Amino acid sequence: QLQAFGGGLVQAGGSLTLSCTASGRAFSSVAMGWFRQAPGKEREFVAAITRSGGGAYFADSVRGRFTISRDNAKNTVYLQMNSLKPEDTAVYYCAAGRNPYVSIDEYEYDSWGQGTQVTVSS
Repeated sequence: QLQAFGGGLVQAGGSLTLSCTASGRAFSSVAMGWFRQAPGKEREFVAAITRSGGGAYFADSVRGRFTISRDNAKNTVYLQMNSLKPEDTAVYYCAAGRNPYVSIDEYEYDSWGQGTQVTVSS
């Protein structure tokens, strides 16, 4: 089970940090990812991190602005979002992967959080 926290309303240029806590599974054995879905659009990949935290991958739209990290002792993954833009407005979902390696494919993730709303005003 995954629970995501930290969404909210922020002005363009601002920052937010999302967190996602996992329970009931071997958190440190799998990659973790963040996806987002804007109104009227399909869910899209945002970022992912390997099981150890030693590797990460980002969507082009967020690379250089977002950072992903994890604390395996706390079963938590974080998404630090800086320089937010109105086009970052979406419901953000955390997801646990099927294996240790990062993937941009949502079908490589088998457990999803409930989503947290991020709204960036212009």
